[in-house]
Amino acid sequence: MPRTISVRLAGLLGLGILAAMTYGQGPPPGPPNPPGPPPLGRPYDGLGKDALDHFKVGQAAFLAEDDVRGGLGPVFTEKSCVACHAGPAIGGSGNRLVTRIGRITAGQFDPMIEFGGPLIQDRGIGRFNGVKFEGEVVPREARIVARRRTVPLFGLGLVDAVPDDTFVAIALQEQQFSPLTAGRPSLVADPITGQPRVGKFGWKAQQSSLFAFAGDAYQNEMGVTTPTFPSENCPQGNCNLLAANPAKLKPNDADDGTVHQLADFMTLLAPPPLPRIGPVENAGQVLFGKIGCADCHRPILQAGPSPIAPLNHAPFAPYSDFLLHDMGSLGDGIVQNQAGPREMRTAPLWGIRFERTFLHDGRAPSIEAAIIAHDGQGRGARDRYMALTKAQRDQFLAFLNAL
Repeated sequence: MPRTISVRLAGLLGLGILAAMTYGQGPPPGPPNPPGPPPLGRPYDGLGKDALDHFKVGQAAFLAEDDVRGGLGPVFTEKSCVACHAGPAIGGSGNRLVTRIGRITAGQFDPMIEFGGPLIQDRGIGRFNGVKFEGEVVPREARIVARRRTVPLFGLGLVDAVPDDTFVAIALQEQQFSPLTAGRPSLVADPITGQPRVGKFGWKAQQSSLFAFAGDAYQNEMGVTTPTFPSENCPQGNCNLLAANPAKLKPNDADDGTVHQLADFMTLLAPPPLPRIGPVENAGQVLFGKIGCADCHRPILQAGPSPIAPLNHAPFAPYSDFLLHDMGSLGDGIVQNQAGPREMRTAPLWGIRFERTFLHDGRAPSIEAAIIAHDGQGRGARDRYMALTKAQRDQFLAFLNAL
């Protein structure tokens, strides 16, 4: 039987919306064709003119290709955000994989900065000032090589609006109700204040806000520096080459303006449409809770106060606790901030029906293959899934394919 959360406990945790639900289950089934948010890639319904204008400006920044005059490079991954976040609509995921490297030195993780790590920027801007800037390659000294898939951005404004205390409370609740699979918050330094905050974004929950998420990508994926993210990437670790970098303005973006625009776009980008839950999907949803998947892929969260009306105290269904969990062999071997080599953030499942590959490196060609690959704290749920009958697995997958 599912474990029931008391109204008192849910209220204490600031998660009152869960009081009417049983622990480990999703929201009540909706109608066969529920009214949902706008189609993918669009802003929230109900935004005022000012917010819509911010969305459009941010969208233009997201679509724009940077060039050398604007600070692109000298080594980079792509020229625009949309080059990676394009499927099935602007702001989605894509086929582009990025590469991170590392090795263990004296028992500690070494990000190999002197070799161009931890992120390999595999494109260069070409010849300038007597130097040919070429894309980086994985050095032969690297012992850990991890590929990472682009994450979809739909609905992340809701996640950004959840107070840090909520994630701390969720971790405490998991320790009480499901200690074998309990996650922990990823504490990272806020790039503006330097104070610790809960990380929520990225495969390792390495960024605490959409502003930080945008600024880090602008710097590391496109090579454009800003006042908050001022450090150029040294090509293959050779910082002497930066003397030939043709970008004249230091930092390239003088006032973080583009970073704010990109963060605005992500903040106002609507979540995936609500799932269509019929009898088969509803049966799968019950199984999802029963075998323990919902212990980490938490169905419901609630945003805190927000000046943006559609986000203000809004409940939403991301199917993630946004905490770090030990995933055993499914970890990528990379250490980021406090996230260890085996730890990964619980991947949100909303919108999973629009994905074509799964897991952090895209190795799984199907949802079922991703389930079977679960290890570490996810192994118990995986084994219980494998023990289901064929009919039950079909119901389970029908539910996930509806999200």
